[in-house]
Parts: sequence; C-alpha cells; structure tokens
Amino acid sequence: MAGDPNVRTTEGPGPEEVAAWLREHPDFLAQRPELAALLTPPRLERGKGVLDFQAFMLERLREELAQVKDQQRELLATSRANLNSQNRIHAAVLFLLDARSFEQFIQTVTTELAVLLDLDVAALVVESNGRETPHVHASGVRVVPPGTVEELLGRRPVLLRSDIQGDPEIYGQGAGLVRSEALLRLRVSDDTPAGLLAFGSREPDMFHSGQGTELVCFLARVVERCIRSWLDLPTA
Repeated sequence: MAGDPNVRTTEGPGPEEVAAWLREHPDFLAQRPELAALLTPPRLERGKGVLDFQAFMLERLREELAQVKDQQRELLATSRANLNSQNRIHAAVLFLLDARSFEQFIQTVTTELAVLLDLDVAALVVESNGRETPHVHASGVRVVPPGTVEELLGRRPVLLRSDIQGDPEIYGQGAGLVRSEALLRLRVSDDTPAGLLAFGSREPDMFHSGQGTELVCFLARVVERCIRSWLDLPTA
C-alpha cells in the first residue's frame, strides 16, 4: 500500500483528489499560467505519430483566437452601424433647421426624413383636440383620436417594434410598407395635443426592442423644439 500512487499520504492530497479538484476548476492554469511551465505534458502514442498535451493546448488557443476575431468583427460592424446612424441623424437635424417656413419644416419631417434615415415612411401624428389644427390637412400630418398616444406608448417615451403590420391610422397609404417601427412621443407644449413621430421600415428587424434609442430620441427632441419655435409656443 505504501507504493500505491493513488493513496493519499500525510504529505498532501492523492492524485485522484488532485484530478477531481482540477475537473471542478478547469480554469486553474489560466489563472496561474506560470505553473504550466513546471508541468510535464503527456505523450500518447498513436500509430507512428506522437500526440502531446501541447497539441491540445494549441488547438484550444486557436479556437479561442477564432472566437476573439469573431467578436472583434461583430464589434467593428456594430461601431460602423452606430456611426452611420449618428451621421444620418446629424444630417436630418441640419435639414430640419434649414427649413424656411413651418410648411417646409413639416414637409421635411413627413417626406425627407424617411430618405435621410434610409427608411420607408416617416409620419408626424397629432391627437385631435376637437378643434381645427392649423396646417394639418395641407401638410399631411396624421390626426388620430384622443388617447391614441397613451394607448400605444403608455408612459414610455419611445417604442420600437419588429415584425409588425403598419397601422394605416399612423402611416396612411404607406402602412403596407411598414414591417417594423419606432414610435417617439412628442410633447411640444402644455397647450398642444399629444403627438408622435413615427418611423417605419419594410425590414422586419430594422427596429427592435434591443436597440438603443438615444439618437432617435434626440431627433424627437429637436422636432419638439422646432415646432415650438415656429408656432411660438411655451415649453412643455
């Protein structure tokens, strides 16, 4: 029994205990890489070739390197997409600020924003307040029943939805193109009805719940301020 290598001695744990502990802590060498140089890798005969522990480690490193490269490619693609979106939003803001009349501003929102943002439909939606709303019929602004914004958004400032069918009440004749959308609450003034800025795309996953909303929310805030300025309204 004294010569059995699997029997634990007073000097420390036996080989089986060490092996069991390593199975439970597979990242031990990763945390203590200096110990790897002290180990003797196994050499296993397979036919005429020799397969050693270093070959397994090298293969694992190759797999980890491939995963890192995939993650880098995904990160670069995401960064480029974010930069492209930022540039489009900036261009849209400049177009809004360049409007020379309120009518031109509304036209920019309801027609040109879709082109600038590479979308299919852009709509400016306002709830009816029981009175005639200036510029609505001439500009193509969509008028919806009171409570529509609350029904769609609840208390949220923005809602992104994917794989949907566009609502004709919001998008009019362009509703058939809409398969995903971004709905942004507009609070122009306490003296004006609730409103929406709606963006629709034919791509089912152009907008989805996992996306960031900082850029589109910034654009909505610019639209609010421009409307207040053109109509000389107080701040909401």
